[in-house]
Parts: sequence; C-alpha cells; structure tokens
Amino acid sequence: MAGTVLTNTGLDVFLDGTPELRDPSSVRAADAVLALLALRGADRRSGLPEPSVELVRRLLVEDAPAFVYATPEELPAYPAVLVALTARVREAGRLNAKRQARIVAAVEDIVPDFERAMKDPANYTWQRWYASLLRADGTDPADPGAVRAWLAGHDGMRPPDGLHRADLMNRSDVADTLLADALSGAYVREAERPSPAGPLLTDADVAHGLGRLGGLLVDRWTAEGLSEALTGPYAHLAPGPEAFPHLVLADTLLDEHLNYYGDSSIPLPPPPVEAHEPQRSVEAGADLLAAAVEEMKGEDGGLYDGEAAHLLYALYQRGACAESVARRAAEFEDWPVDPRMEDAPVLVPANAPAEYALPPLDELSRLTGTEATEEQRAVLEPGARAMAGAVDRLAGTGMVFRTGDAFGLTPWGVEVLHYLLRVRWVAAPDGKEAAAWDARTVIAAAEGWSASAATRVLAEWLHARDNTVDAWSALLGALGTVHAGTFEAAGTRALFGFLDPEAVPVEALRAALGDPVMGAYAYGVLRARGEAADETRVPRSARAVLILDRLFRHGEDGRAVLDTAAEGWPGGLDALVAEMAAVDAYLAERTLGPLRVPMPDTKRTNERARRRARSGRGGRRTR
Repeated sequence: MAGTVLTNTGLDVFLDGTPELRDPSSVRAADAVLALLALRGADRRSGLPEPSVELVRRLLVEDAPAFVYATPEELPAYPAVLVALTARVREAGRLNAKRQARIVAAVEDIVPDFERAMKDPANYTWQRWYASLLRADGTDPADPGAVRAWLAGHDGMRPPDGLHRADLMNRSDVADTLLADALSGAYVREAERPSPAGPLLTDADVAHGLGRLGGLLVDRWTAEGLSEALTGPYAHLAPGPEAFPHLVLADTLLDEHLNYYGDSSIPLPPPPVEAHEPQRSVEAGADLLAAAVEEMKGEDGGLYDGEAAHLLYALYQRGACAESVARRAAEFEDWPVDPRMEDAPVLVPANAPAEYALPPLDELSRLTGTEATEEQRAVLEPGARAMAGAVDRLAGTGMVFRTGDAFGLTPWGVEVLHYLLRVRWVAAPDGKEAAAWDARTVIAAAEGWSASAATRVLAEWLHARDNTVDAWSALLGALGTVHAGTFEAAGTRALFGFLDPEAVPVEALRAALGDPVMGAYAYGVLRARGEAADETRVPRSARAVLILDRLFRHGEDGRAVLDTAAEGWPGGLDALVAEMAAVDAYLAERTLGPLRVPMPDTKRTNERARRRARSGRGGRRTR
C-alpha cells in the first residue's frame, strides 16, 4: 500500500521535467517535498503543489526534521527540489518572476537552519534514528527485508549521545500526532474544497487509519517497512509511554516549573557539579524515584509526604544547594520567614545524629530571619519532624540526603532530576550550556534564581571568559538593558550586588560610567576602591536609578533618604521623581507610593523609558 498512498502530488510530472533530479536520493527528496507541501495546503491547480515562503519555512525547519531522514550528503537535494519546483510552477503560469525570486531567496536563507535541524539528534524519532543507523551500516533503505534483517541483529541499541530513550519516544509521539493532524486536515480540506488536480487521499486510504497512513509515508522518507516493524515484531526497540512510568513524575515537575515561572523555556540554574553515575541507569533511577514519590502519596503517608515532588523540584530550583528542614517546615506552617532568607545558603555538617532535632533558637532565628521564641520553636517541632520524615523516605532512594537539619540532592539525584526535567522540555541547562550563553541570556536567566545560584553561575560565566574586560563590560551592559521597562528590571539590576566588586577590571568600570542605568553603580565601586573616576560622565538617569534602588531597600523608612537626595537634585523632588519614573516606572510606583509621593503621568514616563531603552541613551549628564 505504501506506493499507492498520497501519489496525486504531481511527482511524475515534476521528475519528467527535471532530469537532473532523477538519482534515488533526489527522487526521495522530491516525493517528501511535494507530499508535505500538498498536505499543508499548497495550491495544486497547476498539477504541482505551489510553494510559498511560509510553506517552505515550515517544510524545511519543522516537517522534514520530524518525518524525513537524509544523510548529510543527501541534504542539498531538498532545497534543490524546492528551487526547481518554483521554476516548474512559474512555467505553468502560477508564479511571476518577483514571487519566484522571493521564494528562492527564502529557501537559500533557510538552508542553514534546515541542515542544523536535520542533523540535530534532539529531533530524532525512532524511525529517523534507526534509519540513520541502518544507512550508516550500508543497509538499503528501499528493501523492507534488509531493514527487518538489520533490526533483528541490533537489539538494545543505545540512543545517541545526550539523548535518552524517552526523548526518542517523546519526539516520535509528537511527530506521529503532527502527521496525523496534517493528513486529517488535508482530507477534510479537500472534501470541502476539491482540487482540480484530484484528491490527495481517498476514503479507502483514510479507512486504514491515519496512524498507519502516516507510518507508510514516513517509511517512504526513512526506510521501507520500518514503522510496521517497530509497531510489530520489533516494538520493543521503540517503546511507548507505558515503558516509562517515571514520566508521571516528570509531568508533575513540569507543573511545578510552570507554577513557579509560568513558562517551560525559562531556565533553571545549572547544578554546581556535572553529576554522572556511569554505573547507574538514569532511567532506572527515575523509575525508582517516581515509585517512591507515588508510594508517599498513600493514605499512610506523613504530613508532608504528598509534597515529595515539590521538595525535589525546590531543591533543584535552588541550584541543587542544600536546604533547611526547619526553614522549609516553617514556610509550610506559614511562619513569617523573611523573604531575603528564603534562599540563604545552608551549611551541611560533617555528621549528625540520625534522629532529627530542631536547630538551636539562635540558628532557627538566622535561618528564618525572624526573632524566634522558645514557644514558637516548640510549635514548629512536630511539623519539622514530619518534614524530616518525608526527606528521609526520599533519602531511601539514594538521590536525597539529610544530615541534621540540612538536606539536599546527591550527585545521582541531581542527574536524575536533570533528566526528569529535560525529558518534559523544561529548560534545565548544565554548566557547559550556561557558560556558552551570551551576556544578555545569562543575566535574563539569573534574575529569577536564588542569590547563591546567581552568584555562582555569573562567576562561572566570567571565569569561562577569563574575566576579561570585554566579558565584564558585556555583563554590566546587560544589567541595565535586560528586562528594561518591565517589572523585572529592578531584580536584574540587583544582580550587580552578586558580583565581586574587587574582581571587576577598572577598565570595565570606567567604560560603564556613561551607562544610563548602571553608571552610578560603576562610579560607586571605583570610589570605594580608591580609583579615579569622572563623576561628570555619570548620566542623571543612572544617579536616579541608584537612589531609587536604595529607597526600595529602605522601604517605608526611606522618606528621609528621598528628601536628602532631593535637596541636591536639580529641580528638586518633582524632577527627581520624574527621572526615577522615566527609568523604572514599576519600581518607582512600588517604592514611592508607600511614601505618599505623587507619581507623574505613568503613560508618558513609561513611553520615555521605552524610548531610552531602545536608543540606549540616558538622561542629561551632571555638570
């Protein structure tokens, strides 16, 4: 049936007019290109599917990397088919020269993305991966018998480097769904508006099932008989979701991330070490951890056993740093934990008794940032013991530890959590990936991390660049531009406090004096270090930012600070407030409102702030 499905795409007509594209790889490329364009709704009135810029982009960067396998040597055939197709469609009078040139230019622009996507192991499905392996072994992809014989001799193949079996399964599931949707969409579309070129799919075709139809098509574009074999006698080589019980926990961790950040693409901090247990299977570890979490949800579980997945996510979200049982229990018990202490580092003692005991009163006060009393400590004790019990049950997996009041992830636990998060596409970079980011990306990510994680990762990022002046300058520049004009701008500037002021090269600080946002910060560090600095280079906007940030830290006690600053400000209080609102309207309203300081026209100041962010210019320089 494979050779009789989706044949009305004009393939024979196209090949008859392009003798230069008659080699097997070009024919396979032409079959895939014409079929996918037709399935995505390309007009076929000329007898050939007519490409457009939008359809070309979708085909090359989305559909082909999902459904087609080609060796690196065969990849040029796909853009070549598209370029030749535009010429044939133009000959049929369906494209003018201008439109054809625009489509050809789009193809040429997209080629690097296409080749990158086709070679990226992260885009492998089971079919694409096995097709790559059997082709590398010299197996004829057009011979179903040879494909089956190859599968019979390759039981238990390991996935490509950096991938796991669940990654291949996930990608295969997505690709199957996308192709089934494309097939059903094409069938319905042509039933409603039949094409003069005839139907793409018949009722008999669809009666076989969209899943089977999709498998037959993918076989034509990867290796004949592969899909049928992987759903039949060799199904164990391409397991489905039922073979991965830990995906339930992975889904829960994804939900935790979405609850915390609202977007799976917002990255977590990389762990402090590259954890890897070569003697242990990360999938087996994930199954073990998922089973423990599921068991803890039972009726006989302790007070906090149902929070096991949340505790695991919270540990990783801290940058895999240790946490305090008492502090975590206090947060669950609605203690007034100082927000500034929520992510404060916790020291892990060398040893401690196995039985849990609350920290002494002074340590409990330090951990929570409040003056705890003995009465409060007594009230917290049952909850803390219950929390320790939940942690100890997780520790039974070997992926969590508890020493006294401190608990955290073991290296194996870090590796397993990293896998579970990434298998559901949560952005969980490792240290190498984070070190490769540009300055704006690392600053944007670090704004949402704990102070300890942000401090460590920013230091590692600079170390990876040998702490050069250029690296520091890029980082300082990003502090004032990333998230500019948004609620997160103040938190981004606060990252300046996580950097080692003694490590900043003098040249980078002096270069930053003219920065419209961070100039006053740079000036302050230079003066504190006894270095010469030209204060007249600091823009007025940067001075206003520094005053605003100091006011925010003072809270309601900042009125005296504001009045003192206004006395020396050209134009007085109203001019200072206007400058603050122009640079960061969000923080200005949040800070000055409680001080009962009237704000200027918010719409106007926001627009001024946006213009400054776009232009990179600050306010007037001081005289």
